[in-house]
Amino acid sequence: MLEGVLIAESLRVGAELAGVPLHVTKMARVEVGNAAAEQPQQWTLLDFAAEEADAARLAEQLAACLAPTGGWYVNYNTTAEAFVVFADKIFRYPRKQTEGRRQAQAYARSIGIPEPQLDWQD
Repeated sequence: MLEGVLIAESLRVGAELAGVPLHVTKMARVEVGNAAAEQPQQWTLLDFAAEEADAARLAEQLAACLAPTGGWYVNYNTTAEAFVVFADKIFRYPRKQTEGRRQAQAYARSIGIPEPQLDWQD
């Protein structure tokens, strides 16, 4: 199983994620102290799990569903790979690979994601 977290506020208005079964394992509403300028101060976190075989298809769907502004991404991991998905951009690299993580973080910085939010686990 792959596991990750989706921030509900990161979705484009009208976006629909379909065809990839997700199992929501936890929902939480949190106050965020390090929100970017275009992000709300409260987020709805959806912890999810899915079959590893759906990892690439899930990345494609999420890339089409995430808002292109506001500095949003979704990350999740399979047993072997880390996925970091932005609006219309996917980074996929072997877990714990420094170069893959560095490239994803550089892209995140380029679209205005604050440094404290670059703390995903891979």
